[in-house]
Amino acid sequence: MISCSQYDYLEIACLYHFPIIITLIDGGVIEGKALDTGYNDSRQECLLVETTMGEKWLSTDQLKSIEVTISNPHFSFVEFTQ
Repeated sequence: MISCSQYDYLEIACLYHFPIIITLIDGGVIEGKALDTGYNDSRQECLLVETTMGEKWLSTDQLKSIEVTISNPHFSFVEFTQ
């Protein structure tokens, strides 16, 4: 589980619907737009991302980092510690 301060970055990305590049712990990369945070059926914290393949819920346990691909005053990159 990520820390509360790290979760804040996800909420900011969703608030502004930032386009993001997500790097997963397994090395996978997902590009999309941050939409929302929530819980899946297993009650895991998740990030909802709109991709070219549709909406995808990603467990925060899978996240290694996110990069915002547009200039903004909030943040551009965050690496998560589990």
